[in-house]
Amino acid sequence: MDPRSGLLEYVVRNDAHTWIRRGGGLVAYGETARFTGTGPDRFTQAQEWWRRELAGAEVLDELGVPGSGLIAFGSFAFSKTSSHPSRLIVPEVVVGCSEGRSWLTYITDDAEAELSAASAEAALAAYLAAPDAGRSPSPGDSLGPGVLSEDQYKLAVAEGVKHVQAGELSKLVLARDVVAHLETPVATAQVLRELAVRYEDCWTYAVDGLIGSTPEMLIKVEDNTARARVLAGTLDRADAPEGDPGYADRVLAGSEKQLHEHQIAIDSLTETLEPFTSSMTSHSEPFVLQLPNVWHLASDVTAQLAPDDAGQVPTSLALVQALHPTAAVCGTPTTVAGALIRELEHLERGPYAGPVGWIDAGGNGEWGIALRGAVIEAPTRVRLYAGCGIVEGSQPAAELAETWSKFRPMTEALGLSR
Repeated sequence: MDPRSGLLEYVVRNDAHTWIRRGGGLVAYGETARFTGTGPDRFTQAQEWWRRELAGAEVLDELGVPGSGLIAFGSFAFSKTSSHPSRLIVPEVVVGCSEGRSWLTYITDDAEAELSAASAEAALAAYLAAPDAGRSPSPGDSLGPGVLSEDQYKLAVAEGVKHVQAGELSKLVLARDVVAHLETPVATAQVLRELAVRYEDCWTYAVDGLIGSTPEMLIKVEDNTARARVLAGTLDRADAPEGDPGYADRVLAGSEKQLHEHQIAIDSLTETLEPFTSSMTSHSEPFVLQLPNVWHLASDVTAQLAPDDAGQVPTSLALVQALHPTAAVCGTPTTVAGALIRELEHLERGPYAGPVGWIDAGGNGEWGIALRGAVIEAPTRVRLYAGCGIVEGSQPAAELAETWSKFRPMTEALGLSR
């Protein structure tokens, strides 16, 4: 197969690691090394482990573009208190495609292995030789409640609003979960392909059972330039009246509540990123991002990274550590919001709303926020997550409805209905 024909034809096994947008990105199989860690030092531990891996590696990378050569896919728990292991995984074989260029990377821990194009192609062919079957929705498939019922979630939102109104914080993000029970094992590869096609403006990710298609780029680093996409403010497209092309702009961009929520999110990111940069630009006003299920208020940020006192430019993973969690997925102030999340959600977020993406040997990488996604807990059980930003004007019933709009990418890809 020709990598230039697109990456989706390589997503044929349920154990693929993926990072795909508009046909480009990375698809990988296998594992040659793994880091796992928990707690507040999980990012620091991961960076130290990656530095050791790089120091001991012999790399032949004639292409030398971001994502070629030695890379690791990663997924990090949202909370520093989480028992869910954060991880970096070095795959065995990677197919990459970016800006019209494609490549195949072979990674091995066997010092005697032959490093050649033929060995890379043979390794890839071995993984693709036995593709996993798809599945059709079954009458026995069901979607059940998670930790909180709908009524309990609305009560949590109402309680969160009280804390905001009391002046304890300006924004709080509250999430909830639902559980898909399937009659036959989930076909992860099929789900990923459907997400990538339906949500081509999002980043479709898969790392070790965490899957989804996120619209939010936490940070991308490429040749000392950092980019981010911040989202806050949501409108369900299912509620839009027909024949009204200005509806989203009027309702989102004209909403004081939505603009306030978005401004909190963009300020959170730019203030934290600023010490690492020599210059930074962002939209003066957010734009409306149209996705198949919702509209979002969005802002793109671009920054030139500045070297530190040792002359080193921060890696993508170092910036992830500094930026996470943003106000878009936690709230502000962060400490107050984090404590309230633990009190009101009663939920182990695990990797939901945590950083997910990849890093290469040069420190380049792309790290999204694990949204619009799910965790495959067992072959026939998939846990879906969605959250909403709670500010002073939030209404519990409206926030509950918003979670259903955010569940929609995964429920549709799984062939489920409410």
